[in-house]
Amino acid sequence: MKDDDFGITRRGVLASGGASIAIATVPPARAQIPPAPQPMSTAMKVALTVNGKKRALDVDTRTTLLDALREHLHLTGTKKGCDHGQCGACTVIVDGRRINSCLSLAVMHEGDAVTTIEGLGTPDKLHPMQAAFVKHDGYQCGYCTPGQICSAVAVLDEIRKGVPSHATRDLNARPRATNDEMRERMSGNICRCGAYSNILDAMTEVAGRRA
Repeated sequence: MKDDDFGITRRGVLASGGASIAIATVPPARAQIPPAPQPMSTAMKVALTVNGKKRALDVDTRTTLLDALREHLHLTGTKKGCDHGQCGACTVIVDGRRINSCLSLAVMHEGDAVTTIEGLGTPDKLHPMQAAFVKHDGYQCGYCTPGQICSAVAVLDEIRKGVPSHATRDLNARPRATNDEMRERMSGNICRCGAYSNILDAMTEVAGRRA
């Protein structure tokens, strides 16, 4: 049987092969292939007031407030625990309200006032809540302690302002700093060491000072 019985020849096979090689080696400009699109910048400027100081950052829009504090401002007191908003180790106070900083983007806080554990007190001048935690041994390994203290400070402010919780029985009366109120409000801050009773003692002491 001959090749031309199928309508093809050896010369035709060689010619078609050479043509395909030539097409594959044509430069993109000659082949009129459009250039690949350039990736858009994901950086954005954000201005915050952190622990009383104005800070300007240039961050990726996907950067969480937690990572902005730790990686850009080097305020490593705020801890990264579960990174899912379930443990409370990353708690900071933003405009007077406690939040999980791992669940909030830095660019969402343009112009906000952020207070971290470093902004509450110093080793030479402790915040009353920090001093109470030391006195009552409200920490063991210490990893969750910055978030616990920030949350505890905000909890007492919530009670003082009359903000109700799930444990508030009478919504027409101002809540009080009872064990049930403080336990309920602090339930989002997990301590694997189990220092809960000591934390409650520390909060009770500080609440008593304010009464």
